[in-house]
Amino acid sequence: MDVKLISFTPDPERTVAAAARMCYSPVGAKRILEDFSDKEVEDFLRKLVAMGHMSPIEHASFTFAISGISRSSSHQLVRHRIASYSQKSQRYIKEEDFDYVIPPFINNNPEAKEIYEKEMDNIRNTYKNLIKLGVHREDARFVLPNACETSLICTFNARSLHNFFKLRCCTRAQWEIRKLADKMLEEVKKVAPILFEKAGPPCISEGICREGAMSCGRIKNH
Repeated sequence: MDVKLISFTPDPERTVAAAARMCYSPVGAKRILEDFSDKEVEDFLRKLVAMGHMSPIEHASFTFAISGISRSSSHQLVRHRIASYSQKSQRYIKEEDFDYVIPPFINNNPEAKEIYEKEMDNIRNTYKNLIKLGVHREDARFVLPNACETSLICTFNARSLHNFFKLRCCTRAQWEIRKLADKMLEEVKKVAPILFEKAGPPCISEGICREGAMSCGRIKNH
């Protein structure tokens, strides 16, 4: 899995703080960034998150290039609707020699891994045979597995990212989408550390756990 932040709103934290300042200050639009110290930016950002006043953080956006994830994981990712996606098309790109993701539990079980890899080879051969018979790629792709690797570009605003991290960084999330979320969080913290310092599952962002009997117990250990 490879995740890279390829574009983002310039000076995202100051942009968000300026939006918040507009809400709480009599300063006009022409002067919104004048005499705006780094300390004031930090204070505005922390105040926003603490108050749950999240609309100003929508003014910062972040674009990621993602590759090496399964179609299974990408299907989970695109359920987060307040985002934009451009994904590799199996309709137009040949998949005769597709790469695939092996879940850790299967990868660590030699017998299961052998069965899994054999089935991936069978699917490859089936796909190739369909293409040889003149089946269009858009129809031959129906036999491709959820394990098939994919790549995509996605853009989120900061508020949508906070929601994404709240749901997908939780240990209850499926392992692959959780790994993806953790990597995306690492990337945005490099350019907006204050904006995302409280981002993550509710046990981190709010100090609570809503999983009940399904809780991993992390919050009890902190």
